[in-house]
Amino acid sequence: ADICLQYNYIIVSDEIHSDLIYTANRHIPMASISDEIAQNTITMIAPSKTFNLAGLNAAVTIIPNSEMRRSFIENMGDFVSSGNIIGYTAMKAAYSQGDDWLESQLKYLEENRDYLLDYINKNIPAIQVIKPEGTYLMWLDCRGLGLSNKGLERFMVDKARVGLDVGTWFGSGGEGFMRINIACPRKLLEDGLSRISTAVKSLNN
Repeated sequence: ADICLQYNYIIVSDEIHSDLIYTANRHIPMASISDEIAQNTITMIAPSKTFNLAGLNAAVTIIPNSEMRRSFIENMGDFVSSGNIIGYTAMKAAYSQGDDWLESQLKYLEENRDYLLDYINKNIPAIQVIKPEGTYLMWLDCRGLGLSNKGLERFMVDKARVGLDVGTWFGSGGEGFMRINIACPRKLLEDGLSRISTAVKSLNN
């Protein structure tokens, strides 16, 4: 933030996953650091990830700086959608009445996270897991399998029969990694991990 202030860069902070934080961790919004930083920050949030409302096209852009906000509104044109009444209604309901549901969801996701960590550590030691502080997406370090990026992708699809996000979609730093979504029923997660375990064991045969 200090570097952006120094060089007069506007900060656009995508905080769409900020509601999905696990026990003993907390999210610190970029704009909350100081008033000066808030005046230089555009924060974007949405109920789409938290409450599974992605199809309703509802999101919020928070711009404390009045001049920046005026310019944003004047220039957004067709580039930024103005939303729709169904999306607005769902968003209002989610944020005003969804606390109990969100608390239950976070508990379920955290249990899924811990199940995955324990399962892979015990059954697939060749794969390392990065323990997330939030979100329902987990990174699997598969470099220990000794496969090329393309080979790893085909291995997961053809041998393990699971559909994961390919690490290289996110840049060169994702080479050898896969990303798994744990926002699913436990039985589905168990089945997917079992398939990966069986496939990895076949590599050594």
